Amino acid sequence: MDNKTAYRYNDVITRLSRSYDGGASERDQREKAEWKQHERSDYLDLVLREGKTRLLEIGAGTGQDALFFQEGGLEVTVTDLSSEMIARCRSKGLDARQADFLSLEVTPGSVEALYAMNCLLHVPNTDLPDVLSALSDVLVPGGLFFLGVYGGEDPSENEFPHDKHDPPRFFSFRSDEQMRSYVSAHFEIVNFHVVENESIHFQSFTLRKPVV
Repeated sequence: MDNKTAYRYNDVITRLSRSYDGGASERDQREKAEWKQHERSDYLDLVLREGKTRLLEIGAGTGQDALFFQEGGLEVTVTDLSSEMIARCRSKGLDARQADFLSLEVTPGSVEALYAMNCLLHVPNTDLPDVLSALSDVLVPGGLFFLGVYGGEDPSENEFPHDKHDPPRFFSFRSDEQMRSYVSAHFEIVNFHVVENESIHFQSFTLRKPVV
């Protein structure tokens, strides 16, 4: 597939689940980058300051972040596409369910805090508004949402032909302004900042579901 391919979410999730099934063991042993630890710590501090207790992590991977939040005092539920990732989450004592972003099977308005670290970059631009709307639906009014993705000023969406995962994963990288536009249609922006070095441009959003 080339850059002109019109990717859709339902077309990429089956391949993504296979990709992450095969990479679960390696990812579970990977040391968490210090800047990622700071991002999740800052979010936990905010969630606790606001007295919120129920957190849902989507695209939870092997559950390292979810376990951090659970040990920090939150009631945590996690979802992921990959059955292998879910098995590793459950082995850590987490309430884990295999689900995609549009089929979370979570009671609307039941989640006080939502966490999505580097998973929504697997959603094509065409489907991102629907995914963000679905995520807004599960949050209580005033609920918090941490959304972090890699991006940059050279937007693109494609499968990585030389990806170390098999099959190659699909990614959509968006500019800061693109991401602001997408999230502002559904959430208030509490905080936005970029974590950047020679190899990454990470867009960190803390969002809030409006209180109507």
